[in-house]
Amino acid sequence: MAAAGGRLLAAAAAYSGRAGWGGPRRSPAVPLVPSRSATVTRSGAILPKPVKTPFGLLRVFSVVIPFLYVGTQISKNFAALLEEHDIFVPEDDDDDD
Repeated sequence: MAAAGGRLLAAAAAYSGRAGWGGPRRSPAVPLVPSRSATVTRSGAILPKPVKTPFGLLRVFSVVIPFLYVGTQISKNFAALLEEHDIFVPEDDDDDD
């Protein structure tokens, strides 16, 4: 389904550049995300590697740590809610055998 939507979006972008009833049209307001589906040219030559954006550890930690914290808070509050309404109450097992 997403592939069909992408093809439709690409076709609409290609059509918007053609001259029609009102002459040449403007470029679309939303820029298209560049993607590459082909790895070889028509003659069989391999295309060069695409540009890779570095994703450093600082970026990873700046996303992971806040969301881990938020998830922990949501879990803690939901566990307290379940215990408050006696839906789930942990049993105290005394292992004094």
